[in-house]
Amino acid sequence: MKLSGGTSIPQVGLGVWKIPPGDATRNAVSAALASGYRHIDTAAAYGNEADVGAAIRDSGIPRDEIFVTTKLWNADQGYEPALRAFDASAKRLGLDYVDLYLVHWPVPGKRLDSWRALEQIAKDGRTRAIGVSNFLTDHLQELLKVAELPPAVNQIELHPFLQRRDTVAFCHSHNILIEAYSPLTHAIRLTDPAIISIAQDVRRTPAQVLLRWSLQQGNVVLPKSTNPKRIAENIALFDFKLEDDQVAKLTALDEAFATCWDPADVE
Repeated sequence: MKLSGGTSIPQVGLGVWKIPPGDATRNAVSAALASGYRHIDTAAAYGNEADVGAAIRDSGIPRDEIFVTTKLWNADQGYEPALRAFDASAKRLGLDYVDLYLVHWPVPGKRLDSWRALEQIAKDGRTRAIGVSNFLTDHLQELLKVAELPPAVNQIELHPFLQRRDTVAFCHSHNILIEAYSPLTHAIRLTDPAIISIAQDVRRTPAQVLLRWSLQQGNVVLPKSTNPKRIAENIALFDFKLEDDQVAKLTALDEAFATCWDPADVE
């Protein structure tokens, strides 16, 4: 998919949140790259950037064929701290540049200074794109009033049970691509009868049904797994399509159900 600045981003990426550093992360990233993934999403807060970088180097795949995202954590927000945090992330990853750098959370009083730092990092050519994570409409409106470079991406929790339609509509109207994290609801809703029924009809797993729904919404999806079989299944999404009535049935499941942190109360 094309980002607003012209960079291309693979529509399916491996998320590595809560994958322990060390062999667990290296093995998951290696399995993903072997299964055809070319998009890995990490963050300073995850504690596994070094292992992501090591797995990428060990893969033998040219660097320019792999899209790498990392994120600025809350404790490092502000202009100068953000610049230092990016340097530290790049060093841990062992990369001269990252493809996408995100403000991980809309920290009050600091997020706009953090954004200025990301703009400088982009101008310096050390990241190909910049964006935000967990920003809702109010946070985005505030940012766009002062941004020289608008965010290319907003990464939010998104799945049929949490659709954040106002934020999604705002992003679409401002050419901000939606990245869906926790698209599988941490398996909490994989046994929902509607999902099971559709999975049986299309002869796919419930996880594949949820991921395909999000792809058909035009989102990037970031499923997480450490199981090589499931990692491979989670990218096997492009040889089937949900019918309109199946999409409608899933879209009707929205109930504002967040499985992770919820930025709705952040001013």
